[in-house]
Amino acid sequence: MTPIRSIKSRGLSNMAATTGLENDLRDLSIVKESYPQAKDADSDPAKLSAAVFANVEYTPQDKTEIEQWLITAHHVAAPDEDAAKTTERLSSLNTHLSTRTTLLGSKPSIADVGMYARLAPVVKSWSDEQRTGEQGNHHIVRWFDFVQNAPLFGLKLSDSDKVQIDPSNVVFYPKPVDQKAEKERKKKEKAAAMAAAGADTAAAAGATVTSAASEGAQENAKPSKKEKKSTGDKVAEAVGAEAPTEKKGKKEKQPKPPKNQPAADKPLSPALIDLRVGHILKAINHPDADSLFVSTVAVGDPPGTDNTSEYEGQVVRTVCSGLNGLVPLEEMQGRKIVAVCNLKPVKMRGIQSAAMVLAASPRPKPGDDDHGHGGPVELVNPPADAEAGERVYFEGYEGEPEKQLNPKKKVWDYCQAGFTTTESKEVAFDVAAVEQMKEQGKSGIALLKTRQGGCAVKTLAGATVR
Repeated sequence: MTPIRSIKSRGLSNMAATTGLENDLRDLSIVKESYPQAKDADSDPAKLSAAVFANVEYTPQDKTEIEQWLITAHHVAAPDEDAAKTTERLSSLNTHLSTRTTLLGSKPSIADVGMYARLAPVVKSWSDEQRTGEQGNHHIVRWFDFVQNAPLFGLKLSDSDKVQIDPSNVVFYPKPVDQKAEKERKKKEKAAAMAAAGADTAAAAGATVTSAASEGAQENAKPSKKEKKSTGDKVAEAVGAEAPTEKKGKKEKQPKPPKNQPAADKPLSPALIDLRVGHILKAINHPDADSLFVSTVAVGDPPGTDNTSEYEGQVVRTVCSGLNGLVPLEEMQGRKIVAVCNLKPVKMRGIQSAAMVLAASPRPKPGDDDHGHGGPVELVNPPADAEAGERVYFEGYEGEPEKQLNPKKKVWDYCQAGFTTTESKEVAFDVAAVEQMKEQGKSGIALLKTRQGGCAVKTLAGATVR
């Protein structure tokens, strides 16, 4: 494989305009090595993105942004620019990525690959302070780690080509945004804007009244409608005819504009479920429920994420799980688990739970009521070296999960029926067990994995996982 450092001279050095982009994109070694399907694809950036990420639909606005981002990639850290301008551009990119998973928001594109290739030598040279210090580019670093490791992109990079990132090496933890204070600030800004708009409206109304008064004075000099009608009657009488009357024509009804069509639902798939590696920092008994644990779990959320708080310098979620009496409390402490992170938060005996811990238990026998976990129960274990926040996925079902699952669509309920464990205790997805997916024509068992390896339980085979 050609090292990333050669990309700078071969692929992106000429990306000063769209024409250059079209000529150079497919020649990038990172594209050639990672995406064989791009060999015969159109070199237009948007069409190349569609060839590489065949399951993604790009809007006209997306296509424009892809070209703009690739042009930006050429300039964002150009060696001939002064340091101040480079710092400003990197800061803007860092701010943009603070609320986005990819450059387009959540959709992968060739723009991410081009930006990654352009910035890789720069990020490799950054110190810890430049990466995660108080003025560091936290979000660029997080995005880099995602692009080079996520199955969603599938980049073929050797370890020496990758930017080495240690997620635990954080110099400065930004404080999470106080959501209540942020709402209050926005409320005040909105009130001030409305007050300013009201003052402008009042001024405009005053001008209108003045204009109306002037027009009224001019109208007084004109004959009134009554006078006009009287004159018309006199003329009609003189010629022996009735005074003509004006009939108002009926207004034609204007056709109503068509309503916006709702976006088509995505096909049912476990890829819609946001599964991540979680790190339980502490767990306690629920104060008002004997069957519940309350855990403080880090799952890689950025500061300011809804339904999060801060604990020991980390952004965390509170998670209630019905495992009290099934799993010893000491086994819940300081351990890695797999968490479901896009279920709708629910209150459980007064405490809001913002995720769910995956665990396995024996599958109910036919005819038995399924009331949840029975004994014995075993937590799902990710690989020991997996970091909190890493994406967990079923092999063959990679993709961008929903931000939050809609309970009415029952994505979790339907897909969970296929969550199981194999004879070798690996956690897997059996598509044949999901009645709603049979029309998709898929078959087989898909193992649950992170980029370090598979997820498993200690002893339970053929179990149900939820």
